[in-house]
This record gives sequence, structure tokens and C-alpha cells, in this order.
Amino acid sequence: MSQILQSILEWLKGLFFKTEMELTLVGLQNSGKTTLVNVIASGQFVEDSIPTVGFNMRKVTKGNVTMKLWDIGGQPRFRSMWERYCRGVNAIVFVVDAADHDKLEAAKVELKGLLERPQLIHIPVLILGNKNDLEGALTSEQLVDILQLKSITNREVSCYSISAKNHINIDVTLQWLIKQGKGQK
Repeated sequence: MSQILQSILEWLKGLFFKTEMELTLVGLQNSGKTTLVNVIASGQFVEDSIPTVGFNMRKVTKGNVTMKLWDIGGQPRFRSMWERYCRGVNAIVFVVDAADHDKLEAAKVELKGLLERPQLIHIPVLILGNKNDLEGALTSEQLVDILQLKSITNREVSCYSISAKNHINIDVTLQWLIKQGKGQK
């Protein structure tokens, strides 16, 4: 009975109150961060994305949730900026090219370094293994092992295998992000 009451209250709250949230997308270059932002915003996949130089910000509204998405460049010279854009956000989204095995160690090192920053403690992290449509792409379970995600205990961590190109698991990704914005666990 309390579950039904909770659902009704959430529905009523959604009618009258908008949720605003801020998210930062980071990850190595060519992992698909900008493509993911474009797919979330417009539902469209664009074949020829231009690499992000510095950062881009885009506001996207889904239902009663407005998301401010910070898309930060993944080239080595921009990685020192990641922490600054991750402070105070509802969630950090770390995008990995799940088919590029040569960059996995660098991704693990960068993720670990970012999450060790004291200012970012307790901010939830969503790891997205993008490009699961490509041959040899790792599963979310394999990414959990390789990136040693089970060792992260000071925050909520989730990992999904997605394809921004083919819209695979984008809905699940959005549900997880919206849940963080509403403060639900």
C-alpha cells in the first residue's frame, strides 16, 4: 500500500515540480561523449562528430527533468579540467570506448585519479561502455572487472553497456541519471 501511495506522490510531484540536474561527461578522446549528448538531446546519431576542444554545455529536457550536460574534452591536455567540472554535479558519467582495448588501462588510471579527488567524494558515477555495436566490445561485467569498479566504495557506481549510435540502453542510462537528479537510490 505504501508503494502505491509513494507512486501517486511521485506522479503528483512530477506534475507540479521540475527537477533540474547537472551532469558531467568525461572519458578519453573518441569514446563517444559528444555523440551521446547529441543522442540524448535530439535522438539523432551524427556520423561525423567533431572532437570537443575544451568543453561544451547543453541543456536537455526530458519530461519534467532538465539536465545541464557538461561534455568535457578527453584529450590529455583537457583532463586536468575534469575535476573542476565534476564538482557539485548530480552525477559523473565516465564514457569508455568498450571496443578500444588499447585505451582501457589509460581509462582506468584517469577514472581512478578523478575519483580520488576529495572534492568529488560521494558523487555518483555512471560508467558507460559505449560502442557495444562493434566487434570485440567488452560487456559491462568485463568493464567492471577491468576498471576495478567493485573497489569503489565511497559512492554509488553503476556500469552499462551502450551504443549511442544504435540507441542501445540509452533509456536505461537516462532512467539512472534521472533517479540521481531526484535523489532516489
